[in-house]
Amino acid sequence: MLPLDLSAAANIHSQVLLQEDPELATVYAQLTRLDPTGQRFASVLRDTIDQLLNGEVTGRYDWNTLFKTEKTHAGTLVEINLQREFKFDDGVDMDYQVSGIDVDCKYSQQYGGWMIPPEAMGHLCLLVWADDYKSRWSAGLLRIRDEWLNRGNNRDMKLTVKAEHRNKILWIRHQAELPENVLLHMNPDDRAAVFARKSGQARLNELFRRVQGRRIGRNIVRSVAQQKDYMKRVRGNGGSRSALRDEGILIMGDYDSHKEIARGLGLPIPQEGEFVSIRVAQATPDHGHGPKVDLDGKKWVRAAPGDPIEPAPSLPTHTR
Repeated sequence: MLPLDLSAAANIHSQVLLQEDPELATVYAQLTRLDPTGQRFASVLRDTIDQLLNGEVTGRYDWNTLFKTEKTHAGTLVEINLQREFKFDDGVDMDYQVSGIDVDCKYSQQYGGWMIPPEAMGHLCLLVWADDYKSRWSAGLLRIRDEWLNRGNNRDMKLTVKAEHRNKILWIRHQAELPENVLLHMNPDDRAAVFARKSGQARLNELFRRVQGRRIGRNIVRSVAQQKDYMKRVRGNGGSRSALRDEGILIMGDYDSHKEIARGLGLPIPQEGEFVSIRVAQATPDHGHGPKVDLDGKKWVRAAPGDPIEPAPSLPTHTR
């Protein structure tokens, strides 16, 4: 008999956990109903990390530049922001009530580093992990049992889950994609060129010029602009869309019409509060049968390095 593949084995294991623990099954069903794609969870984690970095005020984009006290506060913020997003009721003994069942929430930036308090024994825990360097996150449910935990040496007697028992976690999402921290992951020379610009508008122009074909979130825009009206600095009428149009660069936002253009050009689709920039060129026979879009009565493609620079077409009226 051939061995089961990993996904099939994991599915069977999950079914066993759900059958053995009706409360676990109830909470799991509710969380997956509230967020079937994981996008809401991912957005909360992205926003929480950005909230800690506070780039608009500090210009920071790297988790390692946070103070120790800020890193310690991350778990509390994740707990609060998840409750705000999903409108969980307050728990009786734990952080939340989900479908009337007490659930504790524990976050760690280090995978497996969840600190479990003694009072969580016997309760369900929502274990959350996110790593900005790997652009990955996970969230899962675990019924806390003493035999599955490492003994703690810290003053508050908090414990960690033994590595060999992490397979008892019922994953809601495991190693899912965290929206990218573009400033952290972009080419260092390009990043230096962005921050070398004196004004917020000039820095944003340089960002969209140098980071093309990637989703750029509003918190990245805020960190680069470092101005209260940062979203206005992206739009036309003097923003980056106007400034870069003569260079052939389009900046798509989260409007439906812009998403269709991004999709037509084979680009990542900007989600809520995101932008994607790209240099375009009028289509010629040399461009073959690649992705094309119709704008201003002409066909446009993603520009190749050798394509001449020409003004970009107008983007359509905003619709959602």
